[in-house]
Amino acid sequence: MPSPAMTKNLSDPIQLIYAGGTFGSYGRPLAPLSAEIFLPTLQQLLVEQDSSGNLPQISWLDNTLIKDSSQLTPSDFIHFYTLLLNAYAQGDRRFVLITGTDTLSYLGAFLAEAFAGSDICIVVTGSMRPLLDSEVLHNYSVDANSDAWDNLTDALKLAAAGESGVKICFSGESWPAQTVQKIHSHDLMAFTGHSRAAYPANSYIRTLPDTRRQHWLDDQYDIIDAIQSRAEQVRIHALYCLPNDTEVMSNQLQALLSQPPSGIMLLGFGAGNVPYSDALAAALQLAYEHGHMVICASQSPFGGVSDSYAAGSWQYDYHVIAGGRLTIPAIYARLLWLLLRYDSPARRRQRWLNNVTQAGTTIKKR
Repeated sequence: MPSPAMTKNLSDPIQLIYAGGTFGSYGRPLAPLSAEIFLPTLQQLLVEQDSSGNLPQISWLDNTLIKDSSQLTPSDFIHFYTLLLNAYAQGDRRFVLITGTDTLSYLGAFLAEAFAGSDICIVVTGSMRPLLDSEVLHNYSVDANSDAWDNLTDALKLAAAGESGVKICFSGESWPAQTVQKIHSHDLMAFTGHSRAAYPANSYIRTLPDTRRQHWLDDQYDIIDAIQSRAEQVRIHALYCLPNDTEVMSNQLQALLSQPPSGIMLLGFGAGNVPYSDALAAALQLAYEHGHMVICASQSPFGGVSDSYAAGSWQYDYHVIAGGRLTIPAIYARLLWLLLRYDSPARRRQRWLNNVTQAGTTIKKR
């Protein structure tokens, strides 16, 4: 396993990764350009647009996985994790990842979980409109009405500062990755987040000594084969509360009990309220006994869950874990990382509860 290069520092180029999405789409109808066409075009545009020399120096990190982000799978998430891990092991610290907006918040939150404890700097961005103007047919030029160029330059400048951690940069703002969610399907200000991230944002190290960085890398490489193997089988399910008879949800949960231990997101009303029934309570108990991790989240975009209402607090007596203030993408990302990283339901559950305690969002069992 390679050791970090000793000469890497903030004067080195930022590693730019292109993974597809609206950002690189072109034509009528819009379709992604191939990397062979888009990357040289983007590189030339960066040179032309940066006549004042304000942008940091960049280098291109070769990426073979370019697809619509709505098609991403856990194995694809591991592809980007491995790509970044190998570059980090070679001594690179600063990265900008361009991806599609459909799962941008999910991928960003996953990378935040996976690289916790390191001093890597990753900025994830994308765009709601393509970088290139499809009305111009004789050459490739930047669309003045697109948000792509501003998002990219903002992300590059943020990465240039080199602050450790994973951030999402969009529409002139940036946030810790695990606080971000998409709130609009068309508007340029499509994402929002907050700064009260707690774990894992506060687990990043400003600068790791070489020995500690090597220890961190060794730990990652020790489990990389197991993680890649588990990614092919891992499953995370979402059960969405609706004003139905409770039999609907209990039947949905019962159908999952025969599956291998997985992650289950229980999307409750308001502060995590879930309609009670004896059948649903029994199914939650059985889910726990079968090794599933059931996490309660709120359908509301802000505020998270609490045990203030009896309509929601009952579920925690049946081993449901509160998602706290975590967004739905962040809960998915944390579940996915724990299912990949740890080989037993007990260890996964213990690690989740430890993380939430650090974030100050745990709900105590009554």
